[in-house]
Amino acid sequence: MNSERSLSELTTALDEANYLVDDGLSMALYLATKLRQPLLLEGEPGVGKTTAAKALSEALGAPLIRLQCYEGISAAEALYEWNYPRQMLAIRLAEANEGIISSADLFTSEYLLDRPLLKAIRQATEAPAVLLIDEIDRSDDEFEALLLEFLGEASITVPELGTFVTSHPPIVILTSNRSRELHDALKRRCYYHWIEYPSVERAAEIVRRRVPGASTSLVDSATAFVSSARALDLDKPPGLAEAIDWVSALDALGVSKLERNVAQATIGSIAKTPDDVDTVRLSLVDQVASS
Repeated sequence: MNSERSLSELTTALDEANYLVDDGLSMALYLATKLRQPLLLEGEPGVGKTTAAKALSEALGAPLIRLQCYEGISAAEALYEWNYPRQMLAIRLAEANEGIISSADLFTSEYLLDRPLLKAIRQATEAPAVLLIDEIDRSDDEFEALLLEFLGEASITVPELGTFVTSHPPIVILTSNRSRELHDALKRRCYYHWIEYPSVERAAEIVRRRVPGASTSLVDSATAFVSSARALDLDKPPGLAEAIDWVSALDALGVSKLERNVAQATIGSIAKTPDDVDTVRLSLVDQVASS
């Protein structure tokens, strides 16, 4: 892996990974690789935050380690935990052989299970991994506090073994949909970037790359409609991910242009609540030609 790329080289590599970036996002990802400062990406759902980490991993040829956050996530699931079944087996074997085993014998690296954060620190290769901490806003305050040592010092302390550090810190990408406000202590440890919805033209170019078999007419009209739908009074406005899903569904049906009947039949790709389905269908009647 070559993480020592110039800004232009990284932008080109991301383009080759079919991830188009504007100047701001390109700079944010470049600094994440150059400075090894964690990068916090925020934006509306579906703008490509998670995909940014995946594309960076591909562009750099680095392994991707992913931690999906959720309410109630614990340290054992994110940092490390002890292999209790193996420890119990070791105790029973010692008893069977009339031997003695101490707690110091049980709490060694042999019995330590790496979870995503410790795995990223203990990466065996000489090249760093890309660590994706996805949807950090879904976790709680206590979990944020657990991350501070890792984000600030690229280290993890295991009381029984000491502090794990690395000469090859991972490239850390955190994503948030702003379902809640993150604490200042976490933000201060990160470089911050807000990802905007792409323009209609850029969205169409991205969709064309993700659904290469779709016709130009279908891609252009579908992405334009999704963009306009965000101005509607929707519970969950569709993002770029929904535009890709919709064009994929239409292309799978052999559709070459956006027509009202088939568009309404596949509305579940972009509308995710009953009220949104009704609102989007009414908009389709006004904007899309009937078949």
